[in-house]
Amino acid sequence: MQALLIVDVQNDFMPGGSLPTPKGNEVIEVINRLIEKAPLTLATKDWHPKDHVSFVTNHPGRKVGEVISSPSGEQILWPVHCVQESVGAEFASGLNVEGIDHIFYKGTDPIVDSYSAFFDNAHIRKTGLEDFLKNHHIEDIAVVGVATDYCVLYSVLDALELGFTVSLVKDGCRSIDQKPGDGARALEKMQKKGAAIVQSNEV
Repeated sequence: MQALLIVDVQNDFMPGGSLPTPKGNEVIEVINRLIEKAPLTLATKDWHPKDHVSFVTNHPGRKVGEVISSPSGEQILWPVHCVQESVGAEFASGLNVEGIDHIFYKGTDPIVDSYSAFFDNAHIRKTGLEDFLKNHHIEDIAVVGVATDYCVLYSVLDALELGFTVSLVKDGCRSIDQKPGDGARALEKMQKKGAAIVQSNEV
C-alpha cells in the first residue's frame, strides 16, 4: 500500500506567514486531490516551543539566515514560526484536514531543529513515523509539501535511507530558494538517491 505524506503545510509557511514559501499555497489544491485518492494520508507539523534554538529572536544580535553552532551542530536561524498552539502552526487554510489520518509533530525539542519527518537534525529523537509505517506494512510513500529544499528534502532522504520507496510529487511541493536554484538542486539530490520525481497525475 502507498501512503501520502504531507510535509508541513502550515500557515506560517504559506504566503503571508512568518516564514513563507513562495507560492506555497499552490500545493493545497494538488494535495487535496491526492488525499481523495490515497488509502492512507499522514502529515507532519513543525511544532516548536517559544525558546526554540532556530528562532533568531533567541539569539540577540544575529540575523535571519545566519548559521550558528548549536548542541546538535550547525543551525540556520529563522524567523519565529510554527509555535506550538499558535495560528501559524495550524494547517493551511483550504487543506482537507478531515482527510488526514495521522499527524506527526517535529521540532519539539528546544535545542535541536528537525527538518525531517522521521528524525531531528541530530538523528537522536524519532517522530514515530518510521514505526508507524512499518507497523502498517507500508513500504511506498508519496511525498508532498513545503519546502522542497528543506523539510521535504530531508524527509525524502531519510525515507530512502530507511528503505522506503519514495515518489516526490513535484507539483505538490514548493521551495524557499534561499539561494537561487536550491529547489532544483534538492530535486536532483533526491533523484540521485533513488526517489522517483513524478507529477500528481502519475501517483
